[in-house]
Amino acid sequence: MTAQLIDGNALSAQVRTEVAQRAAALTARGHQPGLAVILVGDNPASAVYVRNKVKACADVGFHSVLEKYEATMTEAELLARIDALNNDPAIHGILVQLPLPKHIDDHKVIETISPAKDVDGFHIASAGALMVGEVGFKACTPYGCMKMLESIGMKDLRGKHAVVIGRSNIVGKPMAMMLLQANATVTVCHSGTADLAHHTRQADVVVAAVGKRDVLTADMVKPGAVVIDVGMNRNDEGKLCGDVDFAGVKEVAGHITPVPGGVGPMTITMLLVNTLEAAERGAA
Repeated sequence: MTAQLIDGNALSAQVRTEVAQRAAALTARGHQPGLAVILVGDNPASAVYVRNKVKACADVGFHSVLEKYEATMTEAELLARIDALNNDPAIHGILVQLPLPKHIDDHKVIETISPAKDVDGFHIASAGALMVGEVGFKACTPYGCMKMLESIGMKDLRGKHAVVIGRSNIVGKPMAMMLLQANATVTVCHSGTADLAHHTRQADVVVAAVGKRDVLTADMVKPGAVVIDVGMNRNDEGKLCGDVDFAGVKEVAGHITPVPGGVGPMTITMLLVNTLEAAERGAA
């Protein structure tokens, strides 16, 4: 068996086409979706991420603002800037690129963003809404993973067992919650879980989100399972790779996401979806 690839680039292009159409209709009514992206400091990876996000906005017809600040920016200055954007009617979504300089409290910054503009889905109000099934913004990476599952006909996971490897607040916990809402039975593990393979071999869906190479190998996968690789690492040759031993696992799994070209493109796409929905709610 060789697994079918879940092509994140192709699915992303499809979703972005729909976003662009909805954005054009909204703009025609005088409500162009607007996203503000804030970058503090000179982290090279963060600079690439924000550049890609701003470009994605332009591609689908959004208004976007990129604000760059020196690493010496104070926490009070950043919070004041966020407050101003909260009150800017042209801005429907606010994204503060993480990580921030150590003297700035990430949590305080996230909680200062208005829940109505929390298009990254990190605010406690967004997490609470997800928990109880109310309207809110879903964290972009797990939201993208769920869209990938839907694309292969797995929108309702009733009777399926899903294992999430990784317990972070950004991916692991919201991923588990979204899988539960799709009616799956969910087990949350991490790289140090005793006999991790015991859990993954029972899973119909495995989501690897640890940030550690080869955390999931072929002998740990149930034949025909769906494997979603959220990891972003470098191999010994310096090439981008995920958390999954792709070469081995693709011979056992039924479906698998590649790295690159899998979850990554969908993360930015779901940011666009959240921003569009924020604008639509504001225009309603």
